[in-house]
Amino acid sequence: MSFSIFQVDAFASRPFEGNPAAVVPLDQWLPDDVMQSIAAENNLAETAFFVPEEDGFRIRWFTPTVEVKLCGHATLAAAFVLYEKLHWDQAQVVFQSLSGPLTVVRSGGLLTLDFPAQPGTLCDAPSALVRGLGVQPRECLASEDYIVVLETEQQLAGLEPDMVALMELDLRGVAVTAPGEHKDFVVRFFGPRCGIPEDPVTGSAYTQLAPYWAQRLGRDRMEARQISARGGDVRCELAGKRVKISGSAVLFLEGEIQT
Repeated sequence: MSFSIFQVDAFASRPFEGNPAAVVPLDQWLPDDVMQSIAAENNLAETAFFVPEEDGFRIRWFTPTVEVKLCGHATLAAAFVLYEKLHWDQAQVVFQSLSGPLTVVRSGGLLTLDFPAQPGTLCDAPSALVRGLGVQPRECLASEDYIVVLETEQQLAGLEPDMVALMELDLRGVAVTAPGEHKDFVVRFFGPRCGIPEDPVTGSAYTQLAPYWAQRLGRDRMEARQISARGGDVRCELAGKRVKISGSAVLFLEGEIQT
């Protein structure tokens, strides 16, 4: 059998920036072990698979090692493929997922994700987290991930995490954030437990970051940048119990999987 595959740089305005995701449109689901093997073969942070369902699609996301409940950049990439390559002509795309219904709207060159907000709860920083980052946080919160707040962008940029120590943590990953010098806030994300030492741009993390920064800054709309090696810009807006996450995307390659 053969299947189309697309690789899209999400939260990017040109190739080689943002976060690359593989997208595999399907007519029906493949066995879970086959999808996991495809994701491992791709060796990208996420591979998204989707199938038609009622008036929209059902989407699933796999890292090279595990299936995850929510992924922002691969959802944005999947919507990009539907609009740009598969001739989707509706005002929005609705994806059913393990995290509930997720909508994506295209406006001009931007795609906007509508995800459930996941505000964090203040907690003591676990010892493995402090050892892994090599710094004492200003604040630490727990949600889907640990949210670690530092004082400055320079402090964040200088982190050299111990991934072995971060593997000891009980949550999916660690989003480390600080006030930005040219943006409202900046972010780095580490997810060694999911096979992703540092993620280039982590859309789902903004469901946790937006509630924190909206409260701290006193406004709902914010401009952020993930300061990974590739880098990427993210617009986010807290809208009640939802977070709208916007960015652009570009196609890097397309081809066929042979199984």
